[in-house]
Amino acid sequence: MEQRYEVHYDEVADFLEVFIGEPTECYAEEIELGIFVRRDEKTKEVKSIGIFSFKKRAQVLDEVLKRINLRFPLNVSV
Repeated sequence: MEQRYEVHYDEVADFLEVFIGEPTECYAEEIELGIFVRRDEKTKEVKSIGIFSFKKRAQVLDEVLKRINLRFPLNVSV
């Protein structure tokens, strides 16, 4: 089954969030200053990645995806 992704960007807050798969009950952890990963409460599967100050550090998305062993089907740049 193909993975579903949704991407939301708030230009005023300069916040990018990538949602992965279907929504579930999650908890969030800040893995670096301004970078959040939401995980499914039961399976611990990553359900979203959020990055503040995205315009200044767009490359962080690729680094976070590699760290949590996920691939995103598009390149995201500012």
